[in-house]
Amino acid sequence: MDKEITNKIIASLDNEYEDVKTFLNYSSAYELLIAVILSAQCTDRRVNEITSNLFRIANTPQMILDLGRENLQRLIKSGGLSEVKSKNIIEASKIIIDKFRGIVPDNMEDLLILPGVGRKTANVILSHVYNKDAIAVDTHVFRVSNRIGLADEKTPYATEAALMSAIDRSMWSKMHYKLILHGRNVCTARNPKCDKCAVNNYCLYYKNKKEI
Repeated sequence: MDKEITNKIIASLDNEYEDVKTFLNYSSAYELLIAVILSAQCTDRRVNEITSNLFRIANTPQMILDLGRENLQRLIKSGGLSEVKSKNIIEASKIIIDKFRGIVPDNMEDLLILPGVGRKTANVILSHVYNKDAIAVDTHVFRVSNRIGLADEKTPYATEAALMSAIDRSMWSKMHYKLILHGRNVCTARNPKCDKCAVNNYCLYYKNKKEI
């Protein structure tokens, strides 16, 4: 997709959706880290319900360790995958204390050391806590960007690289959330609402759909 069309898509999505800082509630880098880990295969609404209770009880690495895995697992159970998530949170908390003096790292390399943290989670932390330009690729961003034609890739990592190349750096963080909103509201996994899409004039999926 050429740069002119890409810019039109970005401008259209930027106008279509309000600016969003994050869908998750948090008041520190550590709280956001925990919230994003909990968001795996779980809705943001449910995560916020879980963390509103959890963070009143424990919201620092040491407090989580003092809470213990059994109690942590009980508190996060309603979000699913509680056994794996509780293990990752406990282990990540230990590393943050032992290796990073209790502070969530501010760079990709160190963030990826933490159990339960992949590039998506790391990019969310870098963007919204440390104000670094980053674009996190979740299922919505992956689907929408490849469907529209902003990317033509098979993996989230390759899609991230393609979007970083296609989109101006200053728009990376903003477009992450606007692509999510578009994926939730219009460009859904099943039965996308192409007739209501703000970028259907430029969308490769819609173009191919009309030609069939």
